[in-house]
Amino acid sequence: MSRTAYQAIARVFAVVLAIAGIGLTVGGNYAHGFVTDQLSQQKITMPSGKALTSQDMKDTLEKYAGKPMTTGPQAEAFANHYIQAHMNATADGKTYEEVSGEYIACSADAAKKDTTECTELGAARQTLFMGNSLRGMLLNAFGWWLLGTIAIWVGVGALVLAVILAALGWLVLRPAKA
Repeated sequence: MSRTAYQAIARVFAVVLAIAGIGLTVGGNYAHGFVTDQLSQQKITMPSGKALTSQDMKDTLEKYAGKPMTTGPQAEAFANHYIQAHMNATADGKTYEEVSGEYIACSADAAKKDTTECTELGAARQTLFMGNSLRGMLLNAFGWWLLGTIAIWVGVGALVLAVILAALGWLVLRPAKA
């Protein structure tokens, strides 16, 4: 291939990558802004002090202590190290499905139906359901934040590559003057 063909290819790819890079960084920033807006509306304050009852909670959540939840990483830390710990404590590490099954079996038994055991299983079932729901929503916010972050970095990479190709296409690969 001739130098002119390489020059044309470099120029075309420079333009395409510049457009893609701008689109990706704008999209990534939009995702970050959307997640921040949604989390801010919930007015969740990250736990601090005595609310951090385990070393795992302290190690993960202390850097966010007392701050409003506004980012995906905060949502992920809160979901996996605060809500999950409380869910595990509520049901001795059992899942919603396990506790729900026990509750259904207990409430179906006429002899156990109105016992403290059934009442406690029902309360644990409700707590686990709410915990799972909140965890799912927060982890969804984290997922979109992560996609936004990936889009931003891919966009920056595309822009850097576009600049390199533009330099090649418009400066380095110019045909030699006669």
